[in-house]
Amino acid sequence: MLFLLLSVLLSVLLLLNFRLFPRYNVDTFQAIVFNYPVCFLTGWLLLPAGESTLGQPFSIDFSQTWTWMALALGVGFIITFLLSGASTQRMGITVTSLANNLSLVIPVCFSLFVFSDGNSMRFDALNYVGLALAIVAVALSTYRPATPEVVTELPGVDSPGVDLPALGSLAPDLSPAPAVGRPRSLGAVLLPVAVFLCYGATNTTINYMNIHYIPSADKTVQVTLTMVLGAIAAGAVMLLVRLVRGQVRLQARSLLGAITLGVPNFLSFYTLLLALSAFRGNGAFVYPLYNIGVILVSAAVAGIFFHEKLNTANRIGLGLAVLAIGLLSWQQFV
Repeated sequence: MLFLLLSVLLSVLLLLNFRLFPRYNVDTFQAIVFNYPVCFLTGWLLLPAGESTLGQPFSIDFSQTWTWMALALGVGFIITFLLSGASTQRMGITVTSLANNLSLVIPVCFSLFVFSDGNSMRFDALNYVGLALAIVAVALSTYRPATPEVVTELPGVDSPGVDLPALGSLAPDLSPAPAVGRPRSLGAVLLPVAVFLCYGATNTTINYMNIHYIPSADKTVQVTLTMVLGAIAAGAVMLLVRLVRGQVRLQARSLLGAITLGVPNFLSFYTLLLALSAFRGNGAFVYPLYNIGVILVSAAVAGIFFHEKLNTANRIGLGLAVLAIGLLSWQQFV
């Protein structure tokens, strides 16, 4: 439970970074791209020394199936971020946030009905009720009523919602929001569906790798570093394209933002993997608690430090989240 709590707190720290970036004129896109090398350095420093092969310099073994899966996941983080940005631009923040958060249904269902084995924690009736309440709680907690304003920039994250996983999807969109009344094509309508499926697919793959390719905590860092390398490659291509097109100019302050973002980014994902290992790969238990945990803590932080208001649906959702936590984890306290 300690690793799960640490992952929640570190993920909230990521949200604080995004919230503060506009105040210090940090380019969020550049900070996100440069945060991946910082993630890699953070993980490399965490590699255990003097322990068999882990005492050797980090290397990639392309003969291993998990290596290709991890690299693909890193690329998937960036692709999912792009889809999230496009969906935010075309369909709005609320719809995209709901698609992102409700995607926890996919890894949870796979954990319960596909990855389940004799070592997994068995769900009883109360757990299933808690799971259903968690999904409702996430939807209500991230709900925002439509407003007539046209937002010209989305400088950061300013809602209690949270995206998963931390290494790739805690990235706000920097593009204009849609004007009210703009006709929406079928492609635009399908964008939130793509966000839902991509977030669900990446989280499910992470859980699968944790069960089959991370048998001990010692291997977690190397697997995570390989994922980061995939994200570094994809992010570098994205940045290069924008530089060639003249869409961005490199900023020194973005490198500082990448440090404050990259360290908690890696550690939040690393501790999430450790939490999955601690609960024997039971994503049906870990993901709902993680998601609603971040929502609860970030809502408290936003209210205390940024004086953000919650609507009635948000308050109901937070109350249901507390109840869902109790129902999902009651076996841990008896």
